[in-house]
Formats: sequence, C-alpha cells, structure tokens
Amino acid sequence: MVLASTIFGLFVVFDIGLFAWLILDSLSQRELEETLLETREQAEPIAEELALRSQLENQEDLFLLVSTAEETQTYIESVLSRRNLVRTIEIRDADGQVVYTKSEETELPLEGDDGPRIINDGSPEPTLIETEIPIGANLGTLVIGVSEQAVQERIAVLRQELVRQTVLIGGFTVALLVAALVAFLKLLRSTRKLEEQAQEAERLAYVGTLASGLAHEIRSPLNSLSLNMQMLEEEAQEVGESSSQKRLLSITRSELRRLEVLATDFLAYAKPQNLELKEVALVGLLRRAHEVLAGEIRDRGVECELEDRTGGERVKVDPSQINQLLLNLMQNALAAISGAQSSESKHSEVRRPGLLRLVARLDGPDPVLEVIDNGQGIPDKVRIKMFDLFYSNRKGGTGLGLAIVQRIAEAHGARIEVDSVPGDGTTVRIRFKRHS
Repeated sequence: MVLASTIFGLFVVFDIGLFAWLILDSLSQRELEETLLETREQAEPIAEELALRSQLENQEDLFLLVSTAEETQTYIESVLSRRNLVRTIEIRDADGQVVYTKSEETELPLEGDDGPRIINDGSPEPTLIETEIPIGANLGTLVIGVSEQAVQERIAVLRQELVRQTVLIGGFTVALLVAALVAFLKLLRSTRKLEEQAQEAERLAYVGTLASGLAHEIRSPLNSLSLNMQMLEEEAQEVGESSSQKRLLSITRSELRRLEVLATDFLAYAKPQNLELKEVALVGLLRRAHEVLAGEIRDRGVECELEDRTGGERVKVDPSQINQLLLNLMQNALAAISGAQSSESKHSEVRRPGLLRLVARLDGPDPVLEVIDNGQGIPDKVRIKMFDLFYSNRKGGTGLGLAIVQRIAEAHGARIEVDSVPGDGTTVRIRFKRHS
C-alpha cells in the first residue's frame, strides 16, 4: 500500500513537472510572437506615413522621403526610446538597399538592472530578430530589429515567476497527497481494527453460545458424579477398603473438580460480564485477593509481602473482575514458586523459600498493580504465547486463566506488562490509565 501510494505520488509530481516544462517551453515562443506583434503594431504607422507622403508628393524615392520627413524620423526615435526591446529600425527600398537606419546604442535598464548598459563597447553585436512591414504597394520595407537577449531576459523573469508558482502548487499538491495518504492509512488501520473486533465479537458470540450449552450439559452430571464419589469415599472408609482403591477414588474426584473448573473458566472467558465500575483504593484490590488466597499461600509455605506506595490512590474499576484477574495471576505465581522449589529439591537439599510480593504504586500518573514471584521464570518463547487462548505449559492448566486476565485488563483499558528472567522469577504489571 505504501509502495503504491509512493508511486502514485511520484507520478503526480512527474505530471506537474511535465506540465510546467511544457508551459515553459511554449512561453518563449509565445512571448516572442507577442513582442513582435506589439512592435509591428507600433511600426505600422511609420510605414503608413511614408506611403501616404509618397502618394501626396508623387515621390517613390524612399531616401528623399525619409530625409525630408522630420516627423517620421522623430517618430522613429520615439519608438526606439519607448521600446527597450527595439534595437534598430531600417528602411529599405524596393531593391533591398538600406536608405535609412537608426540604432539604439544604449539599452534602457530592464527590471533588476542597476543602470543603462552600453552595447557597442567592443563586445559582440547582440543577436537581433527582424520583422518586416511593407511600405505602400511596392515602395520598400520597414525592418524592425528586436534584441533576442532582451526578449530572453524578459522571458527569464516570467519563467522565474512561473517556476515559483509551479513549485508552490506542486508543494501544496504533494502536501495534500501526503495528508490524504496519512488519513487513508489511519482509516485503513481503524477499519482493520474494527473488522478484527467484529470478527472477535462474532467468534465470542458463537463460543459463548456453545459454552452456555456445554456448561449446562456438563455441570449437572459433574455435580452428581462429585456427590457420588464423595459417598463412595465415605463408604470405602466405613468398610475399610484398601488404600489403592481410596487413592483411585480420590484421583477420580480430583479430575471431576478439574473438569468443573474448566467449564467454569471457559464460560467466564466466553461470556464476560458487563463492568460495574466503582471507585476503590488501589491497594484494597490486592488486600482482597490476598485474603481469598491466604490459606493456599500458607499451605504452600510461601511468604507474602504486600506493599502500598500509592499514598491512598483510588481507581475506578469493577472490583469483582479485578479480583478474578489478581487471583489468576497469584495462582500462577504460586505454581511457578512450587515448580522452582521442586526443581531445586531434585538437585539440592536446600530449598529456596518462596516469596510472593504484591505491590500497589504509581508510575508517573499511572496507577500500577504488580504481582512478583521468585519462581521458575518464563522463557521468551513461552512469554510470547502465554496469553493465547488454551495455551498452557503447566500440567493440569486449562490455558484459560491468563486469557481471562487479558480480557479483563482490556475491558478496563489497562495494559499488561511482563518482565521475567528464567530461574529468578517473574513480574506481571497491570498498568491502569488515570481518569481525571
């Protein structure tokens, strides 16, 4: 698209340049013809005057006519003085012999000159363009010599003005093209984004419908199975079943719980709830999530630190959805810490204590929540895909937790940032926009 627009812009600029060149090319010829026409119009009265005197005096000798016609000579001198383009005026008889000549030794200053310039100063004679006007029927001709250099100087002045105007028009046209291109690219980008959003909405509508049906069809038998498994476990304890049978019952019940979680998460992703915005303390969001997972954090033997560096900053969010977002991130962090501890226990008897930090702070004007762990860390190849739907590198993971996190963050206009070093831990940052 950019290449095509560039080619089109160059084509337009080339057209403007070609148009200007054609105008400049025809300008010289048109200006010369106009100059000769004006000179001819001014010289025709001289020829008419000589023809009239020839008739009145019954005299066909042009030399005698001109030499005795002081008014004609005065008029010729006035033509030379008024028209700075005219350099010579000659009168030739019917045989082509020059019977009278008058030349302008000095050239009146043109526009931009500092003063008169002397022509016959030893420099080469200027090139003259001659135009002939007949005198009477066959008395002779009046020849006007026009300075080609003076004509070209006049054309140069006109050409500079035309070039200036062409450059202005060309620059304005190019600016309009660039502005149109920028507007078009923005419109195209906006259209593509809207198309993607429409496709996503359509896909989610379909997935939501499917999820509703699945949740309804799966949850009921799952609940029944869970109750039956619980009853079987109680009976097994009463009759003294073997430990292997009890273990199978426990595994089966655990898998049923996992299926129930999967159905619940899938429904939460496919059919997100409308935002119910409330103004709450930023650190209060972390406290609530910590209270929900306090038992699990304690059972895992992980130390949890909660830091408030906001100075009482408040944000307008949906507390229940942000709570779900933080719970998902904290559970992932706890799993990463457990994974790191398990890996270390295989290689060393000393196990690093798990640490989970929950931080509320301001980064410039932006309110920020951070979930920081000292777990396994996330490799780059995993970090690229970690928010993709159904992607999980954790055993037993549904691949929906982080997708739900991203969905909730986008709904709030927040941005997710992930910093991680494999082996050292991960920081997940939720950056909200300050609302005035």
